[in-house]
Amino acid sequence: MSLPPSLKQPSIRKLWLLRLARVLLASFFGFLLTHVNLNYIEAWLYDFRVQARPDRPPKAPIKLILVNPDTIAPLNAPPKIEHYVQLLEHLSEERAKYVVLSMKLEDIEGTEKDKLRFVEATRKLSHFFVTTNELEMKGELGKTRLPPPFDSVPVASAPKTQDTNILAKDGVTRRMLVSAYEDQPMLHTRIASDLNPQVKDVRNIRGQIDLFETKQVYINFKPIHTFPEFSFERVLSGSFEKGTFQDQVVVVGLDYRRSFQDYIMTPYNREAVLSMSIAEICANMIDTLVQNSAPIKAPEWFNLIITILISILTVHVVLTVRPSTGLLMMGATLFGYSFLAWLSFWPLGIWINMAHPVMAVFLCYYFFIPYRLIIENRRSWEYYQKNKLLKQVEELKTNFISMMSHDLKTPLARIQGMTDLILSDSLKISSQQREAIDTIRQSSDDLLKFISKILNYGKIESQGIELHLQSKDVNTLIAEVIKKHEFLAKLKRVQITQELEPLFPILVDADLMKQVFSNLIENAIKYSPEDTKVLISSEEIGSKVVVQVADQGPGIPSDELPNIFMKFFRSKNAKSSPIKGSGLGLYLAKYFTELHQGSLFVESTYGQGSTFTVELPLARDSV
Repeated sequence: MSLPPSLKQPSIRKLWLLRLARVLLASFFGFLLTHVNLNYIEAWLYDFRVQARPDRPPKAPIKLILVNPDTIAPLNAPPKIEHYVQLLEHLSEERAKYVVLSMKLEDIEGTEKDKLRFVEATRKLSHFFVTTNELEMKGELGKTRLPPPFDSVPVASAPKTQDTNILAKDGVTRRMLVSAYEDQPMLHTRIASDLNPQVKDVRNIRGQIDLFETKQVYINFKPIHTFPEFSFERVLSGSFEKGTFQDQVVVVGLDYRRSFQDYIMTPYNREAVLSMSIAEICANMIDTLVQNSAPIKAPEWFNLIITILISILTVHVVLTVRPSTGLLMMGATLFGYSFLAWLSFWPLGIWINMAHPVMAVFLCYYFFIPYRLIIENRRSWEYYQKNKLLKQVEELKTNFISMMSHDLKTPLARIQGMTDLILSDSLKISSQQREAIDTIRQSSDDLLKFISKILNYGKIESQGIELHLQSKDVNTLIAEVIKKHEFLAKLKRVQITQELEPLFPILVDADLMKQVFSNLIENAIKYSPEDTKVLISSEEIGSKVVVQVADQGPGIPSDELPNIFMKFFRSKNAKSSPIKGSGLGLYLAKYFTELHQGSLFVESTYGQGSTFTVELPLARDSV
């Protein structure tokens, strides 16, 4: 009976084709995923890496002067233009290298006379700039110029980018411009090129990206309050050590903690007035260029390859690995890749995309788990059908063995009856004829034993054996079996020695236990050399009756001991010997013993004989 095609194992070629199809499908899935816009998720993961990396001190000589609540309290109002004149005079005396005003100059209140004084004070500084978000395109010369009387004050473009309509679209500032239309340099680029000659050539600035005809880089942010801060009122009153601002880049800005317009959301904080001031943003931009440490974003082809590889791994794990192991592997993959992304970002400043690979794990797992469930259900159905078919085959085999065994017992009984009749008849027969009849009878006895074992095996397979318990003396059963095998022992010149201690009767199935003892004693006699002994002993030890059959035969090799009680197993020595056997005797003996809640085991040393031990409980447990 052959198996249906669906139950047969696929060929190696089909397995490889199936694996190739999985790889191609996972690759296509990863390719499609990289074309999905995940900028918001990627930006959030980028911000997490910024926050999780160790802090590094700034390299640029930058000081912040902030108009904060400590300034407004003694003045009873925001500083006026006359106060800014005093501030610039102090910074001029300190020989500040750069003074940057990161606020709207025209919004500062003051008289015309004070405003003119302010303009004069700016001229005494080596470098003074007012920042603006405006950019001058070709033909727009003078667009960023301030209204009179500040029209002669230097104004420099230092726009603050925000991801509002592009990329993450979350309003967070992550980038800055290094040059705009026609390579117009920004204020922070000009200052940084003075402090670090390496970045005088804009092309040497690392991490550049082209966006809307501008060259931009990501800001290497420092946490809030990293740069030294001074209150406007403190500097105004001269409460600082002389030389504090010498050769420094001084950024003057607002820190009222009242207006949203004075703060910008950064990777460190997205809450309005808890975010970073414009002055501190300007300091971060200058320091990033001075250190030339802008993060470099990994190319798209690298993101594509990583996403495809992780997709292939996820699909392989989902379809081939046990669910619990698969979850551990996926967790380890996510953790390992996240650690790699963090490690490359912190020391190396390389930004590896995480959104697409991480989404590949979750989406591949989500989409391919149902496919695996379908495969598992189909496989379960196929196993069910296969098991059903095997049960039918096993049932046919058992029925066939049982039928043949029963049918063979009838002619065997006739043969035995005829041989008994001939031997008991008064008719004289020759010694040769008598020997032939004895051979016939012995062969029929051997065949009957074999058939009985086959029948018992069939009953075991069909679970058709039932115990018929009676109170019996185990020594009596042993004596009956020994008597039955005395003739075989005399033929082989094997001496049977008995050491049977008096025992209390126990509940056993006498017929089954006789088969157990008969098998052990007969094997001991058959495999023992001539002129040797077989010792049979019985005793009560604790709550058990222990029966041992020890011989001086060839013993059993150690590598065969674990298999000695397996059905149809015969050792190599037994197969090569003239002694015939079915390989069922010890299997049946062990089964019948365990059916009595007992145990059967063997101790043997190769070349020094074997000892089989039967242990039966004095009192059976109720089942």
